[in-house]
Amino acid sequence: MIELKDVNKAFGPKRVLAGFSLTVNEGETMVIIGFSGTGKSVAIKHMVGLLKPDSGSVKVDGLEVPTLKRKELTALRAQIGYVFQFAALFDSLTVGENVAMGLRKQGKLTDAEITARVAEALDLVDLPNTESRLPAELSGGMRKRVGIARAIALRPKYILYDEPTTGLDPVTSAVIDELMVRMRDRLGVTGIVITHDMRSAYRVGTRIAMLYEGKVRQVGTVDEIKNTTDPVVRQFIEGKAEMDTAA
Repeated sequence: MIELKDVNKAFGPKRVLAGFSLTVNEGETMVIIGFSGTGKSVAIKHMVGLLKPDSGSVKVDGLEVPTLKRKELTALRAQIGYVFQFAALFDSLTVGENVAMGLRKQGKLTDAEITARVAEALDLVDLPNTESRLPAELSGGMRKRVGIARAIALRPKYILYDEPTTGLDPVTSAVIDELMVRMRDRLGVTGIVITHDMRSAYRVGTRIAMLYEGKVRQVGTVDEIKNTTDPVVRQFIEGKAEMDTAA
């Protein structure tokens, strides 16, 4: 379980999180939506200790993340996969080398075990036998899938997806959505997804939370969000240019 309670974070005079609280239960996919620049990525970076809150609590499996020592934080991060917005592959490395990076850094597996783990991960994202290809030879959707394979190769308990469908056409986005659902259903991975894409949010989400003015404006099931009467949430999910009603 991931729990953030009353988290506050500012960068200079800009207050990004202002009493942000959210609980992510094991086995669910929590989707975090919100307008650009509202702090969605900032929120999930607290979960892996990339950022420390100015105040508030950030717990993963009962551990207070900001207080962990380096060794403890490294162990925690081994349980959390991170899929970056633009895949963040190294163009000079092959697909196989990119997927193997985290495994080699851990130093726990033999070369043969790493090779097998990489093949398993690529097969799970429907990219078998692509180990020798270079990222430049792949489409945008394939690069995203390699990014997911790199995350799941570590067999994490949690996966954080930062705008996984950004820049993709609707068909390719649907493929990525299916993969995220597959990770949850087949591997039991708990997911946290940052997205602006409501079609994707509805397809993959167990619950959806909207971040607005530094805190969670509303959290609920897909049906609850679809049927919300909150004017701010309705504006976002319907893509309206102006508010119908004052918040």
